[in-house]
Parts: sequence; structure tokens; C-alpha cells
Amino acid sequence: MITFVPLTGFLGAGKTTTMTAAALALQAKGRKVAVITNDQGVELVDTKLVRSELDSVAEVTGGCFCCKFEDLVEAVVALVASDGVDTVIAEAVGSCTDLQATVVRPLRQYYGDDMVVAPLTTVVDPLRHLAFARAAERGEPESDLSYLFRQQITEADVIAVNKLDTVSPERAVELLALLRSAHPKAAVVGYSATTGAHLEELLDAWQAPATNEDVVLDIDYDRYAAAEAQLAWMNQELDLTATEGGFDAAAWARTVLSELSSWAAEHDAVIGHAKITVETADGDLAKLSLTEAGARPTLDRSTDRAAPTGRAVVNARVACEPAALDAAVTGAVEAADLSAAVTSSATAPVSFKPSYPRPVHRLAPAGA
Repeated sequence: MITFVPLTGFLGAGKTTTMTAAALALQAKGRKVAVITNDQGVELVDTKLVRSELDSVAEVTGGCFCCKFEDLVEAVVALVASDGVDTVIAEAVGSCTDLQATVVRPLRQYYGDDMVVAPLTTVVDPLRHLAFARAAERGEPESDLSYLFRQQITEADVIAVNKLDTVSPERAVELLALLRSAHPKAAVVGYSATTGAHLEELLDAWQAPATNEDVVLDIDYDRYAAAEAQLAWMNQELDLTATEGGFDAAAWARTVLSELSSWAAEHDAVIGHAKITVETADGDLAKLSLTEAGARPTLDRSTDRAAPTGRAVVNARVACEPAALDAAVTGAVEAADLSAAVTSSATAPVSFKPSYPRPVHRLAPAGA
């Protein structure tokens, strides 16, 4: 019997870090674990990162799990057949919602004899939650992005508040209490995927019965589509060559994201997330991320030595027009090349906006 663990949550919440940390923890307990990444595009930072940590990895690209349901099932079947796994953790696109109806219930109905579907877990960034909450407190109209964020939390069996190491203990206690009061049917767990603090509580929550499987989201698909369409999505690969001996992969990536952060702040553009990996010729991997305009990039993984060449993958999700994001990333790369003494050769900019979400299945709860 296969256990399938579905993760959702807004862009930049730390789903990939959570998925990887949880997979390693479960493997230490003797489970055979695989993970599946998901994105509207191709050339994924997340896939490259988890493949550096785990052996069994697959990806579903070109749309969310709800619109690529058969691709998701095929990926699970292939992982089980080739790697003999007993647990699959899968993270949905960060702009996706309505997964109880479009993924969880279809899996339980059509594959329930062969698969146990764990409680649907929504990963939450406390600072992102605070930003949306402050906008509501100011009486601002609910944006489409805030609407999407709220729906992701509403349908969760488990609300997994990640990154508690980034807020004060008092703020963490306050937020967890607020979420428990607002969502009494959900299990609310606070942890840090980066440090591993309280991660065991999340693993325990996955063993409990689902509490929200009968939820019916009163979701406006036009607003849902509008939220996705606010974001320009860019995935790009670049070949990097040092002009003198070797270059610092992390420094190059930091400059790209710092420039993009400044540009987004100047243009009042919300950053869903921006991520970069650089794999050097020596096999080292650097990874940095950014989740807020005007903020400093976070170094998630560094390299210890300079390298003559490398290959970078840039993923950016920013609330702006695709052409504007292309220009911003191009300018940021030029600044990084100059700063790090690098010559870069990139694939053509491919920023786009997602198409209207059209789930393959959308099932109501049994008896509804």
C-alpha cells in the first residue's frame, strides 16, 4: 500500500524544503520515500535541488496537479515500479487551490484500494500570512492573490506553519492560536523545515485521519484564474563562464536576486518567489531564494570553492507583465556578470502567464 502525502501552499512558503526534510526524516525511520515537484513551466530549481538530496524524484510540469491529474498518477506509478517506494510526497504549484476536490478525492475514489492519501497539508509562511492580514486590517479590498491564499488555508486538513525560526516566539504563539481559532477542524502545526525544529509534529499529523475532507470550497474560478494571471512566471537556464580563473556561484546568484528585489520594490511588484541554483563544473550546488520585494536573498545552500564554469537555473514568479519580468531578470543577470567577472549565455526569456485552470476531475464529498 502506497502512502501519498499532498502538499499545497502559497509561493515561497517552503514546500520544497518541507518536502525534502520530511522525506529524509521518514527515510531515517525506514520508509522508502519519493517526491514529486510541480510547476506551470519547465526547468525547475526545486527539482534540481531535491535531486541533490534524494534518489527518487519526479516532476509534473506544464500545469498543476489538478489539470495534469493523469500525469501525477503516472509519476506515482513509475516511482513505485522503478524505485519500490512506499511513500510519495508531492508539492502542488504555489498558485493552486481546490485540491480536496480536484486531487485528493479523485485519488481516494479511483485509487483507494492501492493508495492511502494523507491529510492535505497547506504550508504557510508566517510573514506572508502577516502581510495579508495587515492589508485586511487596514480595510483594503481583498486582492485576488489574498483570496487564493485564504482558499488554500480553508481547505487544509493540516495547516503547517513553516519558518517559525524567522519570527519571535511571541509572534509564533499568537499566529498558531489565531489559526487554530479560525480553523478549528484543521490540525495546526508550527515548525522549521530548515532547522528541523518540531518537524516530527508534522510527520505525526500526516498519520492522523483527515478532518476537512468534506469541505466544499465556494471557490470563484474566475478570481482563482485572475490571481494566477497576476503573476508572470519565468524559468530560464544560463551557462556561466568565469572570465578569470573561477567565480563564486553564490555571489553571482545573490547579485541577481538582489537586483531583482530592488527592481520589484521600485515598481511595487509582489514577489511570489524567485529562486536560483548554480551547479558548477566541480559538481557543487549553490541555491538562493527571495520571497519579498526589497528583502535580501536567503542563502539556502553554498559552495566552498570557485569554479571555471557553471549552469544556473532561474525561477521567478512576480506580479507584473511577462515582458517586464524578462527585462528585469536580464538586467539583473548583466549586473551579476559584471560583479562576479562572469560571461553568461542564456536561453531566450520565456516569461508567461498561466492559462485558466481546468481540472480533469472535481468531485464533491461523498453524500453531498
